[in-house]
Formats: sequence, C-alpha cells, structure tokens
Amino acid sequence: MPVPSDVTPVTPVPFGQFIVKVHGRCNLACRYCYLYEGPDATWRTRPAAASPDVLDRTADRIAEHAATHRLRHVALVLHGGEPLLAGPERLAALADRLRERVPGHCTVHATVQTNATLLTDAKAATLARHGIRIGISLDGGLAAHNTLRTDHAGRPSWPAASRGARLLADRHPEAYAGILTVVDPRTDPLEMYESLLALRPPALDLLLPHGNWTTPPPGLADRAGPPAGPRPGRATPYGDWLCTVFDRWWPAARRETRIRLFEECIALLLGLPAATESLGLDPVNAVVVETDGSIEQVDSLKSAYDTAAATGLDVFRHAFDDALRHPGVAARQAGAGALAAVCRACPLLNVCGGGHYAHRYRAENGFINPSVYCADLDRLVRHVADRLADATAGDPP
Repeated sequence: MPVPSDVTPVTPVPFGQFIVKVHGRCNLACRYCYLYEGPDATWRTRPAAASPDVLDRTADRIAEHAATHRLRHVALVLHGGEPLLAGPERLAALADRLRERVPGHCTVHATVQTNATLLTDAKAATLARHGIRIGISLDGGLAAHNTLRTDHAGRPSWPAASRGARLLADRHPEAYAGILTVVDPRTDPLEMYESLLALRPPALDLLLPHGNWTTPPPGLADRAGPPAGPRPGRATPYGDWLCTVFDRWWPAARRETRIRLFEECIALLLGLPAATESLGLDPVNAVVVETDGSIEQVDSLKSAYDTAAATGLDVFRHAFDDALRHPGVAARQAGAGALAAVCRACPLLNVCGGGHYAHRYRAENGFINPSVYCADLDRLVRHVADRLADATAGDPP
C-alpha cells in the first residue's frame, strides 16, 4: 500500500532484524495458520528450501547493510515453515558465515523459531554450539491447548513438541530463547499461563491472532463494521484475557518469566523507548528473505491479501537499502503520520501506536484504520496504567 499523501517523509531507519526463510514448508498443518491457510499463495511457487546461493548472497547483503549503516547489532532469525527441516548444520553455517562477514563492530544475535517437534539433543547442541538460540511456537503448555497443531496426517504434534521443549529446558537452557503463543480467549488464561511456566521459558511472546477488519479474528465477528476506535460496551475478549494474565504476572513474588508485550507496555507508559510490532510508534526494522531470495516485508502482512508482503526486490539484484525505499516499508516507518485520524487523536497514541500494522487492514481502504483490536488494546493499556499507578502511588515526588 502506498504511503498516505499527508505523511511527512522521514529518514529511513536501517533494518536490524533479518528474517531468513531457510525452509519454506512445514511438517505441521496447523488449521489456523495464516501463512499456509490464509489469502497469500506465494509460498506455493517458491522452492521448498533456500539454496546455498540464496543463503550466501543473503549473508553478503546483511553484512553490506551492517557496514553501510555502521550497525552495532543485527538479529538473524532463522525461520520457515519449519526451519529445522533444513537441518541444524545449514542453519549453523549461515550464522557462522554472517558473523565472518559483518564488520568487527557488529554483533550477530541468531535465533531459530521452531515448532520443536524435530528438536533432538544433538540438534539443540549443534545450534547452541554455534551461538543460535532456540524459540518455540506452541498454543499452550497442555495437550488440550494444542489440538489444532497437527501434522499433515492429522496426528497431534503435542507429544513431540512438549518433548522438545522439555529437552531444551533440561539440557540446553543457555540456548532457550522462549515460547511464542497466540492468544486464544476461549482458553482459561491462568491455566494457559501456568502451563507454559511449567515448560520454564525465559520469555513469553503473547501474540494476537492475525485478523483484520475484513477478516475479523475469532470472537470478534461484530468488528466487520466501520472502524471507529473503542466504543462503550464493545466486548474485549482479548484484552480481558491479557489483563487476567497480567494480574497473575505483575505481582508475583519473583519474575517467573519475561512477557515482552507487558514489559513494552510498561516501558511506553513510562516514556521509555520500546520495540514491538504490537505497540508503540517505533519504525519497523524487520525484513524477510524468502527461499528464492525475494526480499519481502514481514509475514504478518500475508494475512491481509495475496502478495501483500511483496516488494519486487531480491538479494541478487538489490541491496536492503532498496527495500527501505519501498512504499510499504516507508509507511511503517512514518510513525503517527501514517495512522488513521482517530488514532492520531487518541490519548493512548504513544503507547498503542495504532496496534499491529497487519491488524489495521480493511479491503476498502487498506491500512489507514485503527487496529481491529483497538478496544482490546485500550482495555489492556489502561489496565496496565492503573496497576502501574497503584504500584508507584507511594513513591516520593
């Protein structure tokens, strides 16, 4: 989508997170998957795995970007599909290659995001030895939470996934990055949270499902109407779920795990810088390289419409600076200027930031809307603000 005409041009912020699709297929067939079950079909025509040439050229382009912008850190996210289908040796080789090629002032932080079903002690050891941390995607910490995560024959993935998660916690805690879970308001939030704690993740990412105004997320079917921000009486099932987990997490005697969404919300309420796609006005700094070498915007956009993430660029013919000039990337770096008027007038603007970009989509007018989760985010941010105010009420002026 083009940048709105009233957006003031901004100096591009260099990419700092490079999501590389080392394998474009998955050994699971999760029934809700926005990537393989959603409107975007570009994965069907791409190679199943990235070739050595694609990975080599990608490492060169990332190193080039790091040198051009004198980056001190870059994040390499090894992704899919299921990246372990490519084998840990190929993942390790890419991380090693990139570390060899970036300037001496730049540190590479490498992570692989996996469903954990293929994780073994040997694979985890290889990844850990090459400085690759391991993040796991689950729907919760019990078999009942993961019934939609099946393989292509319909068999449950939970036995293998839970075995992989426990192996990581027991044998390779230094490589354990955490667990990513999509919020499902139909589940008991406390049961969900405490079941995930049993897997001992150092961090949790609680993500809202990738829905929008045209295709509302589960439980928000009434939101297909005109987006006009939060309204009195509007149901907030996702906000309520998150608030319940926050009230279990926040007053705990010790910090049992980090929850990025909550930590970023607190930081933004305190006026501190924070970086998350779901909150705040910080410009997006992530870019994707697909298995054929195509440079794309982040995958979440694929939940909106077919080719929504496409840029027409690739690592063989283009530098990442070319992607910085793409209209879609420019719109996501324009801050409040790219938001709907109702968002710019909102008192929670600097914290909410209009919500996740993909969640603003509406077929009639693109992304110039508040988030389909506007009311839920309003509920969460105000709740966290109230708890923060209570906690600091006794502090000296």
